[in-house]
Amino acid sequence: MKPFLIVILAGLAAATCACSSSGTAARPAHTVTITAHAAASRSVAPAPHPSPPTSLVAASCQTSHLSASAGAPQGYRSGLQLVITFKNTGTAACTLHGWPHVWQSTGPPADAIGHPATAGPVPAPTVVTVPPNGTASARLQIEDSALYPARICVPFKATSLAVVPPGEIAARHISFGSTACKGNAKLLTVTAVVQGSGG
Repeated sequence: MKPFLIVILAGLAAATCACSSSGTAARPAHTVTITAHAAASRSVAPAPHPSPPTSLVAASCQTSHLSASAGAPQGYRSGLQLVITFKNTGTAACTLHGWPHVWQSTGPPADAIGHPATAGPVPAPTVVTVPPNGTASARLQIEDSALYPARICVPFKATSLAVVPPGEIAARHISFGSTACKGNAKLLTVTAVVQGSGG
């Protein structure tokens, strides 16, 4: 082969290689960029403790939904004491708070004799929830009328106790014989109501 043909063929081969290389280099590579987003931090506040619905708070006990009874009297240093028990005869729980109003009476018709009971200092009053058929009670003390002079106490026979539950105005009448005073003597002392029938 002649020398000038060899030179031409070599040139063509170099050009072909250069074109092939340049074609490959010109093709851009596809780059995928993934950006990771950090999860936003969340502060979880503690759940509040909701107040109980108003509908769950028991209403005050009404006289019409309570029965009243007196326990056996017990003697003490200057008279006698007994437990007055209230029973919830209704179909829903109710509450009692404070002291019942109590006085000696005759009847029927029921006539009050003397002064109503004084509120005793012990125990301190608390709200007592009484379920259906449940009970609450208070302790009543009746001083001996013979301890008072005639100028402030004229003895009089009482045949019942009139008892008004705390917060009510209607009374329940319990058959109970005792000696009352017509005059200024105050014979009765009653405690605030407590849970159960123990007074």
